[in-house]
Amino acid sequence: MLTVLKWLFYLIAAIALIVVGGSFLLPAQAVVTRKTEIAAPPEKVFAIVGDLRRFNEFSPWADIDPDIKYTFEGTESGVGQQMNWVSVNEEVGSGSQTITRYEPPTFVETQLDFGMRGRPVASFDLVPSTTGTEVTWSFKTDLDGIPAKWFGLLLDRRIGADYEKGLSKLKTLAEAPAPALPEPAVPAPEPAQPEPAAPPAEPAPATPAPEPTEPSQPDPAEPAAPAPATPEPAAPQPAQ
Repeated sequence: MLTVLKWLFYLIAAIALIVVGGSFLLPAQAVVTRKTEIAAPPEKVFAIVGDLRRFNEFSPWADIDPDIKYTFEGTESGVGQQMNWVSVNEEVGSGSQTITRYEPPTFVETQLDFGMRGRPVASFDLVPSTTGTEVTWSFKTDLDGIPAKWFGLLLDRRIGADYEKGLSKLKTLAEAPAPALPEPAVPAPEPAQPEPAAPPAEPAPATPAPEPTEPSQPDPAEPAAPAPATPEPAAPQPAQ
């Protein structure tokens, strides 16, 4: 019996030594990274990942709990914009995400706050490529303490699939054609205004009738002058 207890003690001590000693060989930070190619320019992709109000459009956790409650505070955009979420689902939990670096259209970094579960950092790195944009979504968290360091070995396996799903949704969202803008409504032509009626013509003033004139009396004819007498030819004189 004592021999069994002694060997059991040695076994526990060896396991403890491996756990404690091995933790010093493990990284102090866990990193999860996933990449994808998106056939869209960096500006279009950044407009989505750089705005926390659009995070739910490609979040893989929105499918786990469709009843997540979101609230926003801080700045309207850029550094200081904050998103808070509350979920009763243990896989989603509650927390907040705040933009701490904002470098359009290539990089955005956020500080997550899971309360007692830590304060990791997430980021999107956008690099122009021949097909559009190479997107890298990263998650980094410090591992404080021996249990956390061993837990870090499982983190990639635990959330890596979620990041792949999120990038797939982001790809579909960014590659979708932009909705056509509605054509401005053409205003209906205004009904023609009737031309104002011409004022009635004023009657021309009556022309006064000419006063009757007395007929002119012909002037009395003057007596015609007597025609001059024609001289008679002289009689020939007798020869001497």
